[in-house]
Amino acid sequence: MRVSDLEQTVNFYQKVFGLEVTRRHESPRGSKLVFLKVPNSDEEIELTYFPGSGPVKVQEDLMHLAFEVADMDKFAEHIEEVGFEFSDGPTKSSSGSTFAFVDAPEGYEVEVIEKPK
Repeated sequence: MRVSDLEQTVNFYQKVFGLEVTRRHESPRGSKLVFLKVPNSDEEIELTYFPGSGPVKVQEDLMHLAFEVADMDKFAEHIEEVGFEFSDGPTKSSSGSTFAFVDAPEGYEVEVIEKPK
């Protein structure tokens, strides 16, 4: 994901979702890359900052990430403690899952899902 403020975005994913920076890299053309590992997974998210391309403007509903949480109420308390709030939800779906959204600094929408027990 391309971002305008690399450190603010890294901080968001660390504080809100507990992601860990696994490596940083600067490309020959000047792009700065940060790779974030998702807890309890082999998955990584790559954030890219390239100052020469101008500010990022995220189109609404273009894409979003989704993370599963064990308890939506506890997650809501956690994000409030670290200075964030849901931008939508929580909402119970017909399948019994509960979902909500929190906006990352660039405007990327991040979904949070609690599956039925």
